[in-house]
Amino acid sequence: VQLQASGGGLVQTGGSLRLSCAASGRTGSSYVMAWFRQAPGMEREFVAGIRWRNRMTDYADSVKGRFSISRDNANITVYLQMNSLKPEDTADYHCALDTAGVKINRIAGRYEYWGQGTLVTVSS
Repeated sequence: VQLQASGGGLVQTGGSLRLSCAASGRTGSSYVMAWFRQAPGMEREFVAGIRWRNRMTDYADSVKGRFSISRDNANITVYLQMNSLKPEDTADYHCALDTAGVKINRIAGRYEYWGQGTLVTVSS
């Protein structure tokens, strides 16, 4: 499985960005895709996840109400719409895939596949 992330960039406080992550390869029919982020000197943290089969979603408290995760089933692509961005959202954003798909894990180690990071910078 390969994941290709895109959509990062520089935006002002209060602005919006949409990240995309396209999956290719043998994902199976029941899996979870998620976004994590890592700021300099910080640990990688869970941002949002979606369970492919039933579209169940989960969000970190820090982004709830501002970010929205969705999927395009035909293209096996997951999106992260980020609104009302804050400087503390600045980080390298990574998409990840868990082929087990039993539940949306917030632990990075539970995901077998990772895309390259896409940098989001929010200026104050």
